[in-house]
Amino acid sequence: MSADSILVVGPSWVGDMVMAQSLVQVLKAKAPNRDIDVLAPGWSLPIVARMPEVRRAVEMPLGHGALNIGVRREVGRRLRDSQYDRAIVLPRSAKAALAPWFARIPLRTGFRGEMRFGLINDMRPFDPQALDQTVKRFVFLGLDDGETLPPIPSPNLIVDREAQARAIERLVTDPDKPAVGLLPGAEYGPAKAWPAEHFAAAARALHERGYAVWLLGGPGDRDMAAEISRQAAVPIDNLCGETSLSEAIDLLAACRCVISNDSGLMHVAAAVQTHVVAIYGSSSPHFTPPLTSHKTIHYLDLECSPCFKRTCPLGHLRCLREVDPAMVVGGIDALGIA
Repeated sequence: MSADSILVVGPSWVGDMVMAQSLVQVLKAKAPNRDIDVLAPGWSLPIVARMPEVRRAVEMPLGHGALNIGVRREVGRRLRDSQYDRAIVLPRSAKAALAPWFARIPLRTGFRGEMRFGLINDMRPFDPQALDQTVKRFVFLGLDDGETLPPIPSPNLIVDREAQARAIERLVTDPDKPAVGLLPGAEYGPAKAWPAEHFAAAARALHERGYAVWLLGGPGDRDMAAEISRQAAVPIDNLCGETSLSEAIDLLAACRCVISNDSGLMHVAAAVQTHVVAIYGSSSPHFTPPLTSHKTIHYLDLECSPCFKRTCPLGHLRCLREVDPAMVVGGIDALGIA
């Protein structure tokens, strides 16, 4: 163990975990010899494993929102031997701060949150105006007192090209065609999901242009993907629920571009340098943008946007329904990526 070692307590969402790499990059740039480990839910370990700055990913074997103090105590006790100098706790919940406290890490940094006095002993003020993006909030916690936010590096996940070739061989019908990925998932709620009929229209137009169309997502996206495939009525490789997260990372890197809701896989695609065509409804492209220069944003900025609701409170979902598939695909034509 080096004289300077940090445990980062990671967030619970896929996209947030990707954005946490920007913090890790800043920490490593400031002290290249420091050891950085990340405590993360089991589902996100494949993302952490693709961050070259991280020495070790440590599993927190609990689901999103679970308290289970006994498990958190045991994880903390196991971490004591690592003798970390500092913990940076990205979630603002009290339960997220328990493991570093049980691990007896001397300096525990985090924002003021729910009843965390004592658990967090390096309490940072939370200014939502100055820290107006999720990634800025993460990076801010890695700064020293009085230090201003540096230019924020974009996440850059490792792509395993050999594993990518195996995944394509196993899963893809026509590997010789340039592929566009469709990412219909929106775990937060339907107010972030472009309608199935719009994805289907885009799939038909892409097929007519000679692209292979890959639907990518988790098991929870299967029904939406099946409906898109049914409505599109053209050949589509529906891979939702058929890949591991590691395979999804590599397959996203093989796409010429992706069309995506504001979702975790959108951030993964950005972090493997694939051009992201991002469609925003209830959320804001300012607050959680894809952290890449290779992006096209579709956001109507209606008078009711962003509402940050899981379902449309007005019942019309105009912010997504009025994003025209022809305009989205036309923007892809303009990229010249065929």
